Amino acid sequence: MIRTLAVFILLVSATVSSLAKERYQHPGPIYLDHGGEKWAQKTLRKLSLEEKVGQLFMVWVRAEFLNVNSPEYLQLRDSMSKYHIGSFAMTVPWEPPFLYRSEPYEAAELLNRLQQDSKLPLLFAADFERGVTMRLRGATPFPHAMAFGAAGKEDYAKAFGRITAEEARAVGVHWNFFPDSDVNSNPANPIINTRSFGEDPEQVGDLVAAYIRGARAAGMMTTAKHFPGHGDTATDSHLSVAQVTGDRARLNSIELPPFRKAIAAGVDSVMVAHVTVPALEPDPNRVATTSPAIVSDLLKHQLGFQGIVVTDALDMAGLTRLYSANIGRAAVDAFKAGSDLLLIPADLEASYNAVLEAARSGEIPSAQLDASVLKLLKAKAALRLDKARMVDVDTLPEIVGKPENLALGQQIADDAITLVRDNGKLLPLKQSGTVKNGLPYQQVVEVHNRVVAVVLSDDVRTEAGRALEQAIKARVPDANVIYVDPRIANLMSDEILKAVDQAESVIAAVYVVPTAGKAIPGSNGPTNSVALNDASATLLQSILDRAAAKTAVLAMGNPYVAQDFPAIQNYLCTFSNAGISEISAVKALFGQIAIRGHLPVSIPHIAQRGAGIERPAQIAQEGSQYAHTTAAKR
Repeated sequence: MIRTLAVFILLVSATVSSLAKERYQHPGPIYLDHGGEKWAQKTLRKLSLEEKVGQLFMVWVRAEFLNVNSPEYLQLRDSMSKYHIGSFAMTVPWEPPFLYRSEPYEAAELLNRLQQDSKLPLLFAADFERGVTMRLRGATPFPHAMAFGAAGKEDYAKAFGRITAEEARAVGVHWNFFPDSDVNSNPANPIINTRSFGEDPEQVGDLVAAYIRGARAAGMMTTAKHFPGHGDTATDSHLSVAQVTGDRARLNSIELPPFRKAIAAGVDSVMVAHVTVPALEPDPNRVATTSPAIVSDLLKHQLGFQGIVVTDALDMAGLTRLYSANIGRAAVDAFKAGSDLLLIPADLEASYNAVLEAARSGEIPSAQLDASVLKLLKAKAALRLDKARMVDVDTLPEIVGKPENLALGQQIADDAITLVRDNGKLLPLKQSGTVKNGLPYQQVVEVHNRVVAVVLSDDVRTEAGRALEQAIKARVPDANVIYVDPRIANLMSDEILKAVDQAESVIAAVYVVPTAGKAIPGSNGPTNSVALNDASATLLQSILDRAAAKTAVLAMGNPYVAQDFPAIQNYLCTFSNAGISEISAVKALFGQIAIRGHLPVSIPHIAQRGAGIERPAQIAQEGSQYAHTTAAKR
């Protein structure tokens, strides 16, 4: 009797232990086993037509603390129930120009709660183009993709994918809308720019493939975007219809190779752009998203892609302008063209009803609907969400923001620094001591004009330049750091130029990065640009007219800025405005790191791809007190 009881207790304990293991997700390499395949097939057979249509849609969820009975959460839950939503795109509250990043705990708790309230496991995706830190505090910061092109190491891209995957899965996000597979061959491109690895199709493809391998091995789905290529455009498709003008030969040699490499590397999904491509689709009213010739014929049949095809956001003006009279029809046409997942519809109710009606009428064949839903269910099973859909928030402090990962992110930013011009008279800058510790609130450092740093950004209220200032003042405590944006550039011009005249050295940090939907008045309506605003450009030109020889211009983002300022004598590119890139730029200015980056793009009239003046580190870094203090907070 005692022996029987003991065996029973052991069996119960083993069962409880097994159940406990399945309570939370345990990310690993993405793999669909026989059990997962069976679950997907069985689940599909149980779904009603309404539920199948709902699985096709992905809508926003903004990661923030929400009371369970708050109107915002109730709306999320009700939409999920009413429209049978199968997936969410996680972002955070945004009031241009401010992005209010949340905490990992807030995100994980909210996503867990939605998983609990959903009939089926949910897929959560996000735009983590620079890592999880783009949306959540405390995660590992990485620079923009173009910085990886400048550093030129595939191992960096693979580690980028792995670390982002580990941190994303820890908070409950399974799918990253990255890597960007566009070849940025157009210097005037307002929306791709530094989001691309560069202008060489082979290098872009190699870095894309490396990222995919790293991410998938750590359990995160990946996305090659923006098919069939958004790099040779001069229009932001968030604002209007962009066009890819190259012929088929150019598309085959420039735009498509990175997507071929992505597919060969096992990319899980391909995102289709709202761009017109006359060489592939002659109908001017069909963007790639709604073109069967581009989605079904080229992507699926010619390139052999078998994974999930996802639209770019359906609320972008590049698409909605074509469907203003019937907004729900955009979702129908995109699905009929060959997409499997319909991302961020402009009007969820209209889009859902339009697709449902098309499915009921037979316009959308039931076989096509089932095939797409099955793909999405298989993806959930390959992530093992059929076994466990929750994440363990107690593991967040162990996974997110590991010191060794923070150090690697900083190293990548360091290695990306590219010296394009050097007159041999200015660099490296000289330190003048460090700030001595004192009593709180009682330390006052008088500002002088020996070193003047002018931070030119879109808005002085943003974080642009804050890490740069801290890093500069750690080396020159009395440096004069001045923040300027287009609204105040003219008013501050005299004051700034007076300080420049008195300075021994000047740093002009230019913050211009691609910003989705950044509307600038144009002759044909709102447009976008990665050029410096007129008022700020006039100020920078005045600085160069008076002090080019003693001025170092930092391109904190768009490397093409120099083409508009041929008088630049000292020019460094970081290819990113991330805090770690600001720190790297200052270390390079003061000779504390070796400069070994090479341009991954050509700058018209300035330098060709591959250019880069290499310099060894000229002085040792004095400890690490300013190496990571700011980067971890960005």
